[in-house]
Amino acid sequence: MRRRDFLRGAAGAVLLNAADPACAYRDPAEEPTGPTDALAGRRILTFNSVIRVNQIEVTRTRNEGFDEYDRHTPENVRALRQALADGWPGAPMTWAFSWRALHDERERYAILRELAQEFHDRYGDDVTFIPGAFFANAYNTREQVDRDLHDGLARVSAIMGGGFRPKSVIAGFLAADNQRYLAEVEGIHVCQGNIWSQYAVDNQDGEGSICYPYYPSAEHFCKPAQSARDLVDCVNLDGWTMDFLAARRPGGEETWRARKYSRMGVGPIETIGRFGPEVGLQQMLATTAVHFDTGFELNRWAWVTNCWEISLVPQVGHLEILTAWTRAIRERWPAAECLLLGDFGEAWRRAHRSNDGLDYRFRQRGTGIGGSDAELEIRWFMNERFRLALLRNWQLDQPERVIDFTRYDLAAAEPREPGRNWSLMNRLNQKGIRPQDRPTPLSELPDEDRRIILDRYPELG
Repeated sequence: MRRRDFLRGAAGAVLLNAADPACAYRDPAEEPTGPTDALAGRRILTFNSVIRVNQIEVTRTRNEGFDEYDRHTPENVRALRQALADGWPGAPMTWAFSWRALHDERERYAILRELAQEFHDRYGDDVTFIPGAFFANAYNTREQVDRDLHDGLARVSAIMGGGFRPKSVIAGFLAADNQRYLAEVEGIHVCQGNIWSQYAVDNQDGEGSICYPYYPSAEHFCKPAQSARDLVDCVNLDGWTMDFLAARRPGGEETWRARKYSRMGVGPIETIGRFGPEVGLQQMLATTAVHFDTGFELNRWAWVTNCWEISLVPQVGHLEILTAWTRAIRERWPAAECLLLGDFGEAWRRAHRSNDGLDYRFRQRGTGIGGSDAELEIRWFMNERFRLALLRNWQLDQPERVIDFTRYDLAAAEPREPGRNWSLMNRLNQKGIRPQDRPTPLSELPDEDRRIILDRYPELG
């Protein structure tokens, strides 16, 4: 039983006069695909935040990074919550507390935990636990992560009172075994458990998944389950919506600027922090339109998600952009809804008993901002068997080339011990970091790969 069940839709408003030029087109040869379930016809936003003590609380007793106590103030938490309420009155959001934020006895954190109760009562916000500050499996065994999940979720329930139970878990990356534990032991079936396309950025890699909801395979959290026996009954959700062209870039070896470009989209660090409020807002809206305009036409529903950590409030600032972004969503797409992560995931779960028939398609032309090359056009095809990305220079009318073909029908395995690289790469990967990751005409792929692709998408032949 939850302390309070709460769900509100968006109020209607006036459509903007013009669409983003990066997204205001459609190939007439493309036939829309999509569900015939309760998600059809819906544009959904999810929004969440993270409250912690240290930047990366890798274990219960060990930290990496720096102390963020000075950033996690009641004033900053209230300011973020008000910025969302100003842009989208009544919209709920999800709050995730780190282990230390749940247990810190200083007055400041006691107030923050009280604020979580207040926001739940006032807005219907959900409150949950984040293990390992986005990177639990990079530093902890699966057994320890299970213990952390159990104790952390119990602590949240005790703080909230009234039989409260979180609707989801925010984890950054989370191993398949730990997502299975969440579902089978803790009874939570929604997890923000992958960060789509992240490679050589921050403290863990998890490149190789699809970017819309799926049930993970017991073999690997980036792999959609291939059968009922293989299925982990936990809806795996992306961390935040990225620009598809910028996301092709890896981090690490490239410059700091290119590293940040790789995660550019709706996230505040890579948009507002890098480009300033005016250009940042332009990029956030263009990324949103990739899903709410073109993606909606292709899939018949759309989802955008964002995470704005409390530590970013004083670092990035410009909370007025959060207000402007959410207000613009309501004006341009007046039927759009803002849902809790858990409510969105459960809606998808009710509509899908398995991954059978998943068919997500996306198409984007670059915005010309940062790593979103204005002359390029990318198409993504994502289903339970594979993901496929085609790239071309549309200004020169060049033919498409395959830059990613990740097969999910092949065996996969996660690292057995804690460590950094949890990516799933096989045939071709968009990051281009291996010798075989060269843009390739579809006609030049191996016969078996071409057959698999054309069996699913004969129009590509």
